[in-house]
Amino acid sequence: MQDISIYLPGILLAYSAFLLAIASPGPNVLAVIGTSMSVNRSSGMALAIGVATGSFSWAVLTVFGLSTILAAYAEALLIIKVFGGLYLLWLAYKSFKSAASSHDIKAAELAGGLRTPFGYFKRGYIIQMTNPKAALAWIAIISLGLKDGAPLWVAAAIVFGTFALSMAVHLLYAIAFSTPIMVRLYSKARRVIQGVLGAFFAVAGLRLLMSRG
Repeated sequence: MQDISIYLPGILLAYSAFLLAIASPGPNVLAVIGTSMSVNRSSGMALAIGVATGSFSWAVLTVFGLSTILAAYAEALLIIKVFGGLYLLWLAYKSFKSAASSHDIKAAELAGGLRTPFGYFKRGYIIQMTNPKAALAWIAIISLGLKDGAPLWVAAAIVFGTFALSMAVHLLYAIAFSTPIMVRLYSKARRVIQGVLGAFFAVAGLRLLMSRG
């Protein structure tokens, strides 16, 4: 029980960072929204499952990669935390910039014509795995929750917890944005949402930079 009290705040912070990161539409989210609107809900859901599976793959690769590095170089944790903190501050800047912009989100159908459900799943997976920002984001997210000397269950909790969140949120996007009214509602609240995201990323980034453990 003592271990849980030690590691739970970091795990929850990693969940929060991940959840808010996918609340801000990037290429993967826009692809899901555009497919649901332009094709149909089931195609958008297949794409969403592919994106979530890609997110899970990045999480696993990042955990094993960081664990290997830390096992060989214990002092590397400080460098990883600095890098992760700076990336979160960059996300904060991007969110604040988006909040100040008058440009709205642009969701469009994927190029290449209609696909089978598996084709949309595969396309979603490829979109996520070929997004270079995903690797940077996962380094920051894992750094928030993975303390030096943390047991294996902490990494597993972060990986499987974020996978469940990714699956739920991306499917929610596919279902909700299969109707144009949701895009209009999001557009009205976009600036407020981006402002809140910017504040969270700024706090999380500073916390990571000032962290010692």
